[in-house]
Amino acid sequence: MILHWLAETPALLVATAVVFVPGILGLYTIGLRGLALLAAAPVFGVAATAVLALVFGAVGVPWSPLSWTIGVLVLVGASWGVGRFLGAESHRTKAECPAWFLPAAIGGGILIGMSRLIAYIVDPAGISQTNDAVFHMNAVRFIVETADASSLHVSEVVGGSGFYPAAWHALVSLIVGFTGTSIPIAANMLTVVIGALIWPLGIAWLSQTITSSRAVAAYAAVLSSALQTFPLLMFQWGVLFPNALSTALVPAAVAWVILLAQWPSSDRVRGFIRATLVVAVVVAALALSQPAALLVWVAICVVWATSQLLSVVSREGLALRIGLVVVLWATLGTVWFVLAKGTSGSHWPPFRGKLEAFVDVLLNGQVLIPFAWTISVLALLGVVVVVRDTSSRWLVGIWAGVSALYVLVASVGHPLVRDVLLAPWYADPYRLAALAPIAVVPLAAIGADASTRWITGRIRPRIADVRIAPIGVAAAVVLMLILVLVRPVAMPAFLDGTYDRESRYVLTSDTFLDSDERELLESLPTRVDPGSRVIGNPSTGTGFGYMLSGVDVYPRTWSQPTSAAWVVLSERLRDAGGDPEVCDALATLGDARYVLDFGLGEVGPGRYELPGMTDFEGQDGFEIVAAEGDASLWRITACGP
Repeated sequence: MILHWLAETPALLVATAVVFVPGILGLYTIGLRGLALLAAAPVFGVAATAVLALVFGAVGVPWSPLSWTIGVLVLVGASWGVGRFLGAESHRTKAECPAWFLPAAIGGGILIGMSRLIAYIVDPAGISQTNDAVFHMNAVRFIVETADASSLHVSEVVGGSGFYPAAWHALVSLIVGFTGTSIPIAANMLTVVIGALIWPLGIAWLSQTITSSRAVAAYAAVLSSALQTFPLLMFQWGVLFPNALSTALVPAAVAWVILLAQWPSSDRVRGFIRATLVVAVVVAALALSQPAALLVWVAICVVWATSQLLSVVSREGLALRIGLVVVLWATLGTVWFVLAKGTSGSHWPPFRGKLEAFVDVLLNGQVLIPFAWTISVLALLGVVVVVRDTSSRWLVGIWAGVSALYVLVASVGHPLVRDVLLAPWYADPYRLAALAPIAVVPLAAIGADASTRWITGRIRPRIADVRIAPIGVAAAVVLMLILVLVRPVAMPAFLDGTYDRESRYVLTSDTFLDSDERELLESLPTRVDPGSRVIGNPSTGTGFGYMLSGVDVYPRTWSQPTSAAWVVLSERLRDAGGDPEVCDALATLGDARYVLDFGLGEVGPGRYELPGMTDFEGQDGFEIVAAEGDASLWRITACGP
């Protein structure tokens, strides 16, 4: 397995460059250095890519690696000009450990994160056997073929219109364009970048910004992948590629806002311009990745800003500060309401008692994941430490807030709660569980740092400060290695109370798409006439056909079309030889001439049994074209040549 991943190193390097290089070039000029530069770079890179896709789609410039590169160079040039105008500023942190120590800890966190993701995905060309993967993969194929990655146009892949956040899809299409690799490989390389680079860098920077401590940042980097709820869960459930990208960006986006307040500036105009530009970049990155993350970012920033405004002892300007707090919370309420109304509401019922859900968040066992005892104890120690520190006490408020949201989604069924308060996340406990590590990991890092100092102080009272952190982080690395090697990462199905023990990326005879079906789909360009439409039951994996072959395989998403013609075909296509309504329905759906038979289908969320799209052998009006195992392709001859 590892040799297969090593062979894809060029694609991984390109994925890393696409995400990081624009931001590194663009943000260096405004004064970001070191960890801050690396952690903020993906925010800039994602924003630049998604905005360029919108602009190119609006003016008719084809989307390609070349046009993206030219656009990025223009944005970097503009950033350089802004940096010259604003002047470079820098931010210092406590140097309580050697200079080499934080980079080494971050490197360790990255390697641990990579190992967890690679061990789960298994094959670098693997495809997530989940419903949403069908749409996401086909959307990338659509971008590659149409040279249009605009978030206003990508939904056309399934015949839709309007806005759909397409930053993730645009990035994958660039990896494909630069390397010529397959879409599944490009998607998996971006998954590694999201979970093992963007996330640990961002959570380490957030931890450092909160505490001004490199040691805490080092602990956070090492512990960044300790919780299954993020990043791993987002690549197990759904699969939620856009949510994973946007959530991974949140820590750096929050840290960037906090850093604005810490940057010295004698010129209010320049300070305002800097803040406006940072907010614009963050909003673009999050809104065009997955807007629910924008709400999370706003909420965290509002809580932080409120704590800063109300912690001032002086009564001078108190009315103004209270007024600002009211405005901030009104803004949060407005964003929350708009996003709630812009979604399709609640999709999932409650499944836990209130006390059970409360214990879940204390011990980080959301959605029936086994309790994370060690990290939870460290996080609770961190809560104790932070409560005593007025400058960072707001972090406990964030932890309490995301915990409360999970308790609500897990245990409260009131329509107002599920259809309004939780609607931005579709009342999906998996999406809300994934928010917990944003607060838990920094708290655990703070707890680990405090406990290490206390223990070493008892054992060796005179030990130098610069030696304490390396000792503690080395212990954290050992803990993480044990966790990676021993702790299971089965995917919990909370409604059924069961677990998927096998990775959803592994092809077997029991999965959505088995190896025979994938081989047949990849061979479609040589099996069907150019320009032909092929139909099939998407519940059996045929929905991946467009992505894997470029052939017009319909439908291109996991859900069934709602048209009357599709109902006829789903129930009676196999009777086409004696049922004229079937031919009329085929003509309505683009005069399809081929059908894929991958079996009856199955019953489950987003899955369907379609009796009309299987068992064509011996039926009048059908001719076998190709077969791989139990999967077969048929030409429909009942409706003309």
